[in-house]
Amino acid sequence: MAIIRWDPYRDMITLRDRMNRLFEDMPGSKGEENDLLTHTWTPSVDIYETENEVVLSAEIPGVDEKDVEIKVEDNNLTLRGERKFEKETKEENYHRIERSYGSFFRSFALPSYIDQDRIEAEHENGVLKIRMPKRAELRPRKVKILKPVQITAEKPKK
Repeated sequence: MAIIRWDPYRDMITLRDRMNRLFEDMPGSKGEENDLLTHTWTPSVDIYETENEVVLSAEIPGVDEKDVEIKVEDNNLTLRGERKFEKETKEENYHRIERSYGSFFRSFALPSYIDQDRIEAEHENGVLKIRMPKRAELRPRKVKILKPVQITAEKPKK
């Protein structure tokens, strides 16, 4: 039986090697930049609410507004579009392609208090903003507290 010297770092090195192999097996990790062109991408979205509206902001840099479709149907808002790969430079001249290209699709359930007929969208500097106003009759309103009413209990008469 051979005596093996204990190395406290051996387990960490083994773990590092396994993690490296895991990431090497992922698509696009072995110089397969062309795989990135075929994968779908999803624009990042922020949704926030003000007193009068709900606003959805989507990051779609490099996407022309004519390549974006916004649909409201059955209390759902859908974004559909495509970011096209610019062919100004030949693909073989690229050293690295990290941005994702292709079509995208996002769908969001709308709250019941949105006035779907007044939804507006604007596209500026790669950000798509969709403003969804709340219905006036369903907007929250403040209720004032009136002076408390004093109720006195009468003593029964004998």
